[in-house]
Amino acid sequence: MDRLDELAIFVAILDEGSLAAAGRKLRRSPPAVTRALAVLEDRVGARLIERTTRRSRPTEAGKRLADYGRQVLAGYGEAVREAAAGAVRGTLRVTAPLVFGRRHITPIVASFLDAYPSIRVELVLSDRNLDLVGDALDVALRIGPLADSNLVVRKVGEVRQVLVASPRYLVGRPPLRTPSDLARHDVLLASHRPGALELRFTGAARDRLVRLVPRLLVNDIDAMLFAVRAGRGIGRALSYQVADELAAGTLVRLLPEAEPPPLPVQLVVPSAQHLSAKARSFLDHAARALATLGVIRPER
Repeated sequence: MDRLDELAIFVAILDEGSLAAAGRKLRRSPPAVTRALAVLEDRVGARLIERTTRRSRPTEAGKRLADYGRQVLAGYGEAVREAAAGAVRGTLRVTAPLVFGRRHITPIVASFLDAYPSIRVELVLSDRNLDLVGDALDVALRIGPLADSNLVVRKVGEVRQVLVASPRYLVGRPPLRTPSDLARHDVLLASHRPGALELRFTGAARDRLVRLVPRLLVNDIDAMLFAVRAGRGIGRALSYQVADELAAGTLVRLLPEAEPPPLPVQLVVPSAQHLSAKARSFLDHAARALATLGVIRPER
């Protein structure tokens, strides 16, 4: 028998006036009620109830314990009711890639805070796929295939890997008709790997890899796109990262027919079992908001 159960039996004895009446209310046998009281008195080290043949009344120690006990039981009951009702409160930890997080998840978090005044959010932006369990994260936005098949996934859209250049760069340059033509151009890439890189493209019969030595290699996508906008060469980015420039015409999309298959955009949680109300509410809120973003809809 756990200690909270012992306390509930003790309070019931006082409220009902006798051990037998408490047993009837709680559907416990008289010996079980007697044992619970004896264990509690032994733990406290004092007699808690004076028994008579007709009535049980608390000692001074019993009165003090009963006052605290009713508070504990009331607080426990309230906590259980709030959890069962799905109260959205506490701290929610969310992670997302740097650029996508800055542009799209941060506004979603802000509107979530407006909708749920009792919640606070810790937003962790990182281009590394953090360990949801090890880093105590509730929800993650992931782009691309998932290495961990145990994660629970809600797909909210997809993005494409697109080649882009500024109109200024393309003036007077060799025509770009196939991925192989990239060898005659200045290629700018964002990667953490040094040296030559392989880019995957789709072909008429099968995927193909094109090996390139970039003119500029940086480890930050924003720095690479700055150079692309400045007319320094051709770069590859995810479609959401250049959606505004493509819409404005300041960047041009190249070889759209050779783009590799789209990458899924997914909201993930460690487990669906016992999913907290705060995580479930954020999943629903974020999924609705992301569904309105044209930057993550299929573009073909």
